[in-house]
Amino acid sequence: MSERERDDHTGTETTGHEWDGIKELDTPLPRWWLWTWYGSILAAVVYWVLMPAWPGLTGYTRGILGQSDRAQVVQDLGGLAKQRHAGESRLRAATLQQIEADPELQSYAMQVGASVFGDNCATCHGAGGAGAKGYPNLRDDVWLWGGSLDAIQHTIQVGVRSGHPQARGETVMPAFGRDQMLDDAKINDLTEYVVALSGRKADGAAVARARQTFTDQCIACHGPAGTGDVSRGIPNLTDAEWLYGSSREAIRDQIWNGRNGVMPTWEARFSPETVKALAVYVHANAGGVAEPVAPAKTVAAEGVLAGAAGR
Repeated sequence: MSERERDDHTGTETTGHEWDGIKELDTPLPRWWLWTWYGSILAAVVYWVLMPAWPGLTGYTRGILGQSDRAQVVQDLGGLAKQRHAGESRLRAATLQQIEADPELQSYAMQVGASVFGDNCATCHGAGGAGAKGYPNLRDDVWLWGGSLDAIQHTIQVGVRSGHPQARGETVMPAFGRDQMLDDAKINDLTEYVVALSGRKADGAAVARARQTFTDQCIACHGPAGTGDVSRGIPNLTDAEWLYGSSREAIRDQIWNGRNGVMPTWEARFSPETVKALAVYVHANAGGVAEPVAPAKTVAAEGVLAGAAGR
């Protein structure tokens, strides 16, 4: 057998192949690469024997170990269910006040509440609960339906104008303009009246003209002083919080169209323990609870209006 040709520059034997005057060198693979390759082949064979690997016509090779990711997931979920059951049992047995008084139990409730809020409530109220136009801010101290633990829990359970037999929101805001209950001029004057109620500068003549309209159409719900009624979800018109906006255009639109928000009932979807956890989460992240304001006398409202209109 003749000795193969060697390359003059490198001293490496050639394979004997040549293309356009270029000869191929027979350079051996590095030993470390070869051993790595052989090791990979051996590891693959061992894996095929031990673990599920090869598909067939009616199934697959199960492997000596019989490993199943599906079974492992089921086992993990079972362990998680047992862990949650222990926490849910404690939530079920405790009152809302007891949950907040127990740091460990409150921490568990906050974790559950944060997860549930992010999946179900953040769509409307925002990821941080700060709300948006038409969606209440859950981080301040103004509550249309009460901000106590029990009130928040009840609102979550039955919703607002949700169709639930115990739903909040039996009182609705009439669409004074859309339903032709008031003409444009009276709605414009009533808008100035509401602006004045909030302590801002308003057209004094319009405020004077709107007094009787407010008395006839609005006092039954908002009260003589416009301070609203938490028990019925009636907004306070004298503060600086506005669900649909505080501009004259926004106020006029509310009077004209009578917007009435809807919140779904979560009682059928969430367990009682989850509702408790969510109520604790919302309450803990809120700015506080606004105590119901007793209806002021009409004379007090007149003083506020006179001051605002005269500025």
